Amino acid sequence: MRAFNIFTSVKMAFGLAAASYIVGLILDAFLIFFAIFHVIAFDELKTEFKDPIDQCNSLNSLVLPEYVIHIFINFLFLISGQWFSLILNMPLIAYHINRYRTRPVMSGPGLYDPTSIMNMNDLNKCQREGWIKLTFYLLCFFYYLYGMISSLIQ
Repeated sequence: MRAFNIFTSVKMAFGLAAASYIVGLILDAFLIFFAIFHVIAFDELKTEFKDPIDQCNSLNSLVLPEYVIHIFINFLFLISGQWFSLILNMPLIAYHINRYRTRPVMSGPGLYDPTSIMNMNDLNKCQREGWIKLTFYLLCFFYYLYGMISSLIQ
């Protein structure tokens, strides 16, 4: 009977904060892959390996999923009370909203217009944006890992 009490008193439960960091880690891995694809796609456009129309179509289909995943991660941080993680992500959320609000006029959702993407200034700007997002998502990944471990220890 005593052995049964030892096993029932030890619980391996974790709170909402740990769950939000775990989900954040998994979804941030997808965002890292999106950013890597973004960087590779613009490098292929710069070296003219791919057609701009096909490349923009493949990039435009990833814009809204990236934004939704990023906002969902931050919604989890909001409901779990992880204010520092939420504040850390707010500038990128504001940038995403502004970037989508001021996007070029197109027939479908997305940010990249095939007719103007081959402009070297736009191409360099988009590639730099991809590298910055990749760096941000990688840093967030390690911070979420730290947050998950610290919330599991508590």
